[in-house]
Amino acid sequence: MTKTYVSCLYLSRSFARNQDKKRKIPAPQHTSSVKASSPFVILTLKDSIHFSPVLLSEAAMSRSSSSALEMEIFQYIDAHQSDFIKDLKEWVAVESDSVQPHLRKEVMRMMALAADRLAALGATVHLVNLGSHQLPDGQVLPLPSVILGELGKDPQNPTVCFYGHVDVQPAKKEDGWNSDPYTLTEIDGNLYGRGATDNKGPVLAWINAVETFRALKLAMPVNFKFVIEGMEEAGSLGLEKLLEEENQSFFSDVDYIVISDNLWLSNKKPALTYGSRGNACFFVEVECGSKDLHSGTFGGIVHEPLLDLIALLDSLVDSTGRIQIPGIYDSVAALTEEERKLYESIEFDLEEHRINCGVKKFLYGTKEEILLHLWRYPSLSVHGIEGAFHEPGIKTVIPAKVIGKFSIRQVPHMDLSVVKQQVVEHLEGVFSKRNSPNKLKVSMPLGAKPWLADVNDLLYKAARRAIKTVFGEDPDFIRDGSTVPIARMFQTITQKSVMMLPIGAADDGEHSQNEKISRHNYIEGTKLFAAFFLEISKLHQTLHETSHIETIN
Repeated sequence: MTKTYVSCLYLSRSFARNQDKKRKIPAPQHTSSVKASSPFVILTLKDSIHFSPVLLSEAAMSRSSSSALEMEIFQYIDAHQSDFIKDLKEWVAVESDSVQPHLRKEVMRMMALAADRLAALGATVHLVNLGSHQLPDGQVLPLPSVILGELGKDPQNPTVCFYGHVDVQPAKKEDGWNSDPYTLTEIDGNLYGRGATDNKGPVLAWINAVETFRALKLAMPVNFKFVIEGMEEAGSLGLEKLLEEENQSFFSDVDYIVISDNLWLSNKKPALTYGSRGNACFFVEVECGSKDLHSGTFGGIVHEPLLDLIALLDSLVDSTGRIQIPGIYDSVAALTEEERKLYESIEFDLEEHRINCGVKKFLYGTKEEILLHLWRYPSLSVHGIEGAFHEPGIKTVIPAKVIGKFSIRQVPHMDLSVVKQQVVEHLEGVFSKRNSPNKLKVSMPLGAKPWLADVNDLLYKAARRAIKTVFGEDPDFIRDGSTVPIARMFQTITQKSVMMLPIGAADDGEHSQNEKISRHNYIEGTKLFAAFFLEISKLHQTLHETSHIETIN
C-alpha cells in the first residue's frame, strides 16, 4: 500500500528581522519529487518512512538560526541587568498596599507607572474604571483601574495575554524586616523588597523581555496583551466582571494566557504549575441561649455549646489526616500512571521542608505521598473558634454561642454543592446523636473551585523548551496546594489555555518579612520569557501549518 506523507518545516527567522518577507505556503502537489525551494517535502513511501536530507539540512539551519537569535537576546538582557534592577527599585519604592485604605492613592500611582511603562513599549493602553467599593466601616473607596494593554496585531502570530498585579501585602520594617521593605536592597545576590517576587518582579521581567525585542529591532514573535490589576491582594475586586464584559472583545483573539504569580517548589530547579486545589470554607454555629452563663451556677446542668462544637469538629478528620465525611472522596479524580510519573522526577527535599515548617513529623514518610496529599487529594483544616474566651488568664464562663471555622481544600472532580451537602448531612448526623437541644447552623460563606491544566498543551510544551534553553534542565511539573482563583477565573470565562509560569524560588518569602527575588532569577526569568515567546511562536505556527496541510489533503 502506498501512502503520502507531508512534512512541514517552520522557518525560525520568520519572527526575526525582515519578518515582512514571510514565505507563502504553496498548495502541496501530489508528487514524489523533492524540491529544495519549497517549505514542504512531499514523500511517497512504501511500508516505511525515510528522512529527506533536504529536510534534515533545513531543520539544522533553522536550529542554528534560532540559537543565534536567542544568544543575541540573552546577551542584551545580561548587558542591561542594571537597568532592569533600577526599574524594579522604582516600582518597589511605591507602597502599593491594596489592603490598607489609607494607601489606596499609592496603588493608583503604581497603576499609572505600569501603564506608562507599557505605553513606552508602544502598546495601546486602556485604564478601565471599575468604580468603587464599600468597606465594613461604611467608608467608600475607589477601585484602582485595571490595565488592558495591547501590542501587535499580526494575524500570522499567536496572541499571548499576560496577567499580573502590582499591588502588595502590608509591610513595615518593625515587623521583622532586615531592611526597609520599600527600598530594594541587594544582599548576597538577593533583591529584597515588598513586591520583589509577588508580583512586581515577574511583571517587570515580562515587560523587560518584550522591550528586548524592541530594543534589538526584532520583529515580535507573538502579539501581546496585558491584564494588570491593583487589587489582587484584596481579592481582585471587580476583575471577574471585567473579564466577562471583555470576553467577546479584548479576549476574542487571545490564543494563550500566561500567569506568573507563584513560586517554584525548589530553591534552584525551575517549575511549571499546572493545577491548584480549590477551597470550601465552613462555619458551624452552635447556640444555647441569648447570653453567656456562669459555670459555677449552670455548669453540669445545661448542654454547653462549646462541648457540642468540639465533638462536631473532632468528627471531621482522624489522626491520620483522612477526612471522615462520608462520600467526600467519591469524586476525586483517579491518579493516572502518566501523572504518577511526574512526581518521580520532582526535586523535593522532605527533611528541608520539614525543618522549614518547624514540625517534628509529617503524616506521610515519602516525597510522593507528601506531594500527592498536598496537591491532588482533599484536605480538611480547622482554623479556629469564635465566641470562646481566648484572652490570657481564666474566665469561668459558658459561652452562649460559638462558631467553629474550617475549610476543605477540594480537588478535581469534586463539586462544591455536593461537598456542602455532604458536610451539612455529616454534621447534622453527629449532632443528632448527642441529643442536644441547642441550635445548629452550618454555612459555606466562601467556595473556590480547583484549577487544572493539561501539561501536554502547546503552552506547556513551549515553556518546557524555553526552560531547558535558559536553565539547562527540564522543569518540575507541579501543582499548588493552595487556591489560585485567578487561573480558574481566566480559564472558565475565556475558555483559553492558561498556564502558570513562575520565576521565583521557593524561599522568596512572598507575603512574609524579607521578601526577595534573586538577581539570578529576575534576569534569567527575563530570558525565560523571551525564549518562551520564540518557542510558542514556532509551535503555534507549526500546529497551524500542519492543520492547513491536513485540511488540503
